[in-house]
Formats: sequence, C-alpha cells, structure tokens
Amino acid sequence: MLLSFTTLASAQDDLRTRYGLNDIYSKIVDNKGNGEERLYGLRNSRLLLRNVLRGGANNYYHRTNPRSNTNPLPEDGLLNLCQEGFTSAIYLYETNYASASKLVSCETREGVKNNLHYYNYPYSKSESPQKVLELIYKHLTENRGSVYLHCWNGWHASGFMSAISLIQFCDWKAEDAVTYWDRNTDGVNTDSGYETIRKRIRDFKKLPGLSISDDLKRNVCIE
Repeated sequence: MLLSFTTLASAQDDLRTRYGLNDIYSKIVDNKGNGEERLYGLRNSRLLLRNVLRGGANNYYHRTNPRSNTNPLPEDGLLNLCQEGFTSAIYLYETNYASASKLVSCETREGVKNNLHYYNYPYSKSESPQKVLELIYKHLTENRGSVYLHCWNGWHASGFMSAISLIQFCDWKAEDAVTYWDRNTDGVNTDSGYETIRKRIRDFKKLPGLSISDDLKRNVCIE
C-alpha cells in the first residue's frame, strides 16, 4: 500500500535541510545538469519555497541520452524526483509532453513507496498561473510532499511562475519579483521580447482563496 502524502511529506519536504540550500538564488544543479547527483535529469535548479524547487530539464547536455532542449524531463529525471520523495512535477511548455510518463511509481531512497504525478500547465496559457498556484497551495497546506516546477532551461517560464508564487505566497512586491526573475536568468534576459514576461509579473494580482497564514509563510518562504 502507498503511504499517504502526509506521511511522506513529514520526512522529506524540507528541501533546505535535504540539500543544504539556504537561499533562492544558489543552484543545486548547474546549467549542464551537474551538481546534486540524486537529482540528475534536472538543470539550473534552485530552491523556491520550503518544498518547491524550480528549474529546467537536462536534455541537450544529458550524459547518456542527449536530445533536443525543447523536451519535458527525461525519464531518469522523473525517476530521481520520485526517489527523492517529490510527489508532483509541472512542465510549463507543451512540446513533447505527450511522450512523457504522467505517473512514476517508485521506492524512495529511504525505502518508502511513492508516486510522482507529472502535470502540464503551459505558462503562456491564461489559465495556467491559477492551476500552478492552486497545486502549490495544496502542497503547502496539505503536506502533499515536494514539487518541481520546470521549463526547458530553468530561466524564463519557470522564473515567471516562481516570481508570481513569491507574490502570492510570500507577499513580495511586483518590482522585487521582476528583479528576482532577471537575476535568475543567468544573463539571458536582454531580448526585448522578455519585457512581456516582466509585464505579466507586474500585472499579476494575488488570487483569492489561495492565501496562507503568517505562520506558514515564516515556515515556507526563503529570504
């Protein structure tokens, strides 16, 4: 029998402790997918909230199975997330999602049975921000385990969803969230087209019904 979300989350959802992360700017996995071997298959991955990582998918630089960058997570990335106790991953583009596993069952490295659900909420669609924030809210408030939020490189789309998450759950000001987005693009932010993303961040308004308590904010928000 699979353990409940609550049982699994109680042991594994503090990513700060699990990976020694202390801020929302340092990478746990670098641009070529190197770093934390337990999370191989990810790329440009950083802490967002206590139980949420953001980043990209390691396809182009994959050591054994390289493919186009415009793909969802490779299968070993999904399996590693599952084995690390993650219960949700969110792909923020549509390209090739149909070919990816939507549910990965595994035993965690601690010997606990786990399911990882793989969702697709393309960031360009108007309804996706609410769907992403609703899912993160459930993970924050219902002890559903950890979430990986990703695009291709771990810069722009995941940065947008991360920026509005900081506004929604951690009371960040819009301009601070824009600065956060810029800082985590690794310098790939000079094209004029990216101003559209900055505008979407500035225009974002907190969604009713998804507020968390001050105590929970102190627990999940990272300086």
